[in-house]
Amino acid sequence: MSDDLARVSVIVTGSVQGVFFRASTLEQAQGLNLTGWVKNLPDSSVEVVAEGSRYALEQLVDWCRRGPPAARVDEVLVRWGKHLAEFRTFMIVR
Repeated sequence: MSDDLARVSVIVTGSVQGVFFRASTLEQAQGLNLTGWVKNLPDSSVEVVAEGSRYALEQLVDWCRRGPPAARVDEVLVRWGKHLAEFRTFMIVR
């Protein structure tokens, strides 16, 4: 396993549900060759857990700070962790 591999957990708050945030995150993550998932939370925020190269994960976090065009991102909480090779693909969790 490379030292370059990492895991990130992200909570995005604001107007982020009903604006294709999950679908857009899926598209971004797949384009960056990341694995993990994205889901809506009951408090109207979105949670993302992703694994892959640190560089690609940083790009995904930067994208989460903007989101898709219809989103309004107020806050992004980021927690870095150790790559666990837990996922095979990136998916939307319902």
